[in-house]
Amino acid sequence: MTFIEVAGAKIDTRHYIGGQRVASAETYTNTSPIDGTFLGEISAAGEDEVNQAVAAAKAAFPGWWKLGAKGRGELLMKLADLVEANVETLSQLETLDNGSLLRSHRRGVMPRVAMNIRFFAEYAMNDLKHEDLETRGHTNKISWDPSGVAAIITPWNAPLMLATWRIGPALAAGDTVVLKPAEWTPLSASFFADLTKQAGIPDGVFNVIQGYGRVAGAALTAHKDIARIAFTGSVPTAKIIAKAAAENLTPTSFELGGKSPLVIFGDSDLELAATIAVEQYDNAGQVCLSGTRLLVHESIADAFAEKFREKAALVKQGDPRDETTDIGPQIHKVHFDRVKGFVDRAREEGANIVMGGTPNDELGGLYFNPTLVVNPAPGSEIVTAEIFGPVLCMQTFATDEEAVHMANDTEFGLAATVVTGSRERAERVTEQLVAGTIWVNCFFVRDLRAPFGGSKKSGIGREGGVWSFDFYADVKNTVFSPNGWKE
Repeated sequence: MTFIEVAGAKIDTRHYIGGQRVASAETYTNTSPIDGTFLGEISAAGEDEVNQAVAAAKAAFPGWWKLGAKGRGELLMKLADLVEANVETLSQLETLDNGSLLRSHRRGVMPRVAMNIRFFAEYAMNDLKHEDLETRGHTNKISWDPSGVAAIITPWNAPLMLATWRIGPALAAGDTVVLKPAEWTPLSASFFADLTKQAGIPDGVFNVIQGYGRVAGAALTAHKDIARIAFTGSVPTAKIIAKAAAENLTPTSFELGGKSPLVIFGDSDLELAATIAVEQYDNAGQVCLSGTRLLVHESIADAFAEKFREKAALVKQGDPRDETTDIGPQIHKVHFDRVKGFVDRAREEGANIVMGGTPNDELGGLYFNPTLVVNPAPGSEIVTAEIFGPVLCMQTFATDEEAVHMANDTEFGLAATVVTGSRERAERVTEQLVAGTIWVNCFFVRDLRAPFGGSKKSGIGREGGVWSFDFYADVKNTVFSPNGWKE
């Protein structure tokens, strides 16, 4: 069976290579984290299918380049329109596949998919320019040339949105793309491939290979004809990819893990602070940017904890297709056991788990109760490791200097959130924090024009606005002499 019916749409379970569907001899089973429902058997790519996809992308590259920014942009605008026309289908599909909230997909995630594509298309057409530089009468003209075939490997927590965050600028820049989605969430990428076909994007410009990272991902990242590798995922996997990329000197862009601090100062609005803290349970804690380390000034710790528990008690866990649900399941049994293992080990070590800490027995399956650990031992696993589940740790501090030290005392540096009533303190503290993105008195506000990426082990490089094109394109400087002209 090569098609499955999901959310009123036919989803092809095969790869999308050179504008055609290609099956693999090997398949794997895809199930829904909501209730374990069987979704279908998905083709699992090996080296042969990867080679086919890269060859198709390489063959399509010259023609896609020659279309120019305007020609590519017009096709990408059509693609964005098709995404918007299929928001409901995409929302239903991705909720079933990864268990995240249907309401979030409808209102934010899938409209953002269209926004990603449209923004980068418009940027390439209208904003990708640099003023000429004059050097002793010579003129320097700076341009962005397509680099070739981009390999894009994406995670399961926001599959299509995070994929188009990379696909948008890559295609707009003139690169062709081979996408390898996470094996746990293959469906939206396959449906999206059909939309690229409908939009008139030439065959081979966009390709999708399904399968396991250790097989398909490994073959893709080691391929000599790959010009760029963009990866979102874990640090251990990034290290493997980096070694493969090094063999061909392939440039990489990595968005990796996080263990972000949420620093709440004594002058904070407690209502605001507690609201932002509870937001860290979004997507069942499966958000790399989440501020899972709550660092609270000792003078307000008790009051904050009380306010936090009040708000957390209102959070409804359940079927993500229900519009009233706030938290859904973990993505997979493997991941569920991983999250549970962190909490179990913390409990064995004597951690003070004041809320949650167990599977949700009423719901069963992959649902884990929102959890709060108070004053865990400094340096303990639950404080330092990325759990990627609905598990928050609360610690206290006495001074601004201690808060900064605690916030930066991690191998990660993806994001940080600060809550304070003082603009002076906000400016002073944020200057000292090591993170790619910092929010002050807010959370999860993103502008596609701004740089995005992580410091330390949270990533390599920045994307967004011109930074995306600096990665996916070859930036070129052409110097024109004032001499030698005959016309």
